[in-house]
Amino acid sequence: MTAIVEDAEAATAAPAKKVTGALLITLALLSAVAPLATDLYLSAFPQMVESLSTTASGVQLSLTGFLIGVSIGQLVFGPLSDRFGRMGPLLVGVVIYLASSAVAALAPTIAVLVLARLVQGLSGAAGMVISRAVISDIAEGEAAAQAFSLMMLVGGVAPVLGPLAGSAMLDAVGWRGLLWVIAAVGAVSLIFVAAFLRETHPKEKRMRQANGPGLRVLLTPVYIGNALALGFAFSTMMAYISASPFVYQTMMGMTELQYGLVFGANSLVLTVVGGLSAKLVQHHAPSRLARIGLLTNLGAIAAITVVAVLDLPAVFLVVPLAVAVGALGLVFGNTTALALGAVREASGLGSAGLGVLQFALAGVVASLVGVGGETTAVPMALTMLAGSLIAITAMAVAKRAHAGKRLRSS
Repeated sequence: MTAIVEDAEAATAAPAKKVTGALLITLALLSAVAPLATDLYLSAFPQMVESLSTTASGVQLSLTGFLIGVSIGQLVFGPLSDRFGRMGPLLVGVVIYLASSAVAALAPTIAVLVLARLVQGLSGAAGMVISRAVISDIAEGEAAAQAFSLMMLVGGVAPVLGPLAGSAMLDAVGWRGLLWVIAAVGAVSLIFVAAFLRETHPKEKRMRQANGPGLRVLLTPVYIGNALALGFAFSTMMAYISASPFVYQTMMGMTELQYGLVFGANSLVLTVVGGLSAKLVQHHAPSRLARIGLLTNLGAIAAITVVAVLDLPAVFLVVPLAVAVGALGLVFGNTTALALGAVREASGLGSAGLGVLQFALAGVVASLVGVGGETTAVPMALTMLAGSLIAITAMAVAKRAHAGKRLRSS
């Protein structure tokens, strides 16, 4: 491992000075690898059941294994990138990802597939966690918020197009072909890393961190507040995503095509607002934009809750759901920048904390929204409302902690 890291450093001695367009695309591609690996093959599940002579739950386990791997992998690669630099662990992760992707595509049994997907998730997490750390290394404040918003704008296309692209290609290439496409995306990301990414965490910073506070850095109130704001804001979107098939298809009577179009439209709103945030942050503080996004999100969720509790026609949910999701475009990039800006001395560890929190809350939320069955939106609405309220409270705590820190330092 040490030898690989040293080789990577020798080949990438010049640190990056700014977040260029090419670097931003590279980081967005790295952060999109795991979401794409999650979404692209979903439409192939029935085909995989027959091909591998297994059950639906067996195939579902391949997705569960991947998600478990991503969660654990972030805790591994985040601290490793703080200790050994960004490039070495990232290259190791991408190479292992490519190898495990090939094994998954060639898997003769469901057991081999599940194991390969677990390793694929573990290694794919390197790109997710290190891409955030790289931005934190080379940008701060408004510049970091803008970069995070743009990265999420580019990377956000993957989960939107993934299911649609998978469905379109399935008949032509089969489920193994889709897994080869996932491997190909990993190969492209490796090429981009080699071409455009340089070491951003030099040895002197690693030495200072090695003698620093370690895990205690994550107890910084500003970091905790913004991390919780990000995590619980993300949970409102996961509640919507988990319940959306039932809300749109079962309750509103939409066809699969109509559902896909509405879901895609809401995702497009989120993407557009994220791009707008990258522009606005040049003139407005990231914390202000995040608060506006959270308050807008809360207002829309309040409307959703009223519609659900009063059992009004489900069609009244269409607009407030789009607003609730779209408003998060002002939240995700800005809260990420604010959280990691508070722990710049350990941004890899901080990035891992953000990722694990998001995945953990997503798992809890997915189970909560199905409590009431398929005929009511009340569980979704209440789950979203709780998440939004906690996010706003956490943001207020972070703001107060930041103000107190500035007062003490003045």
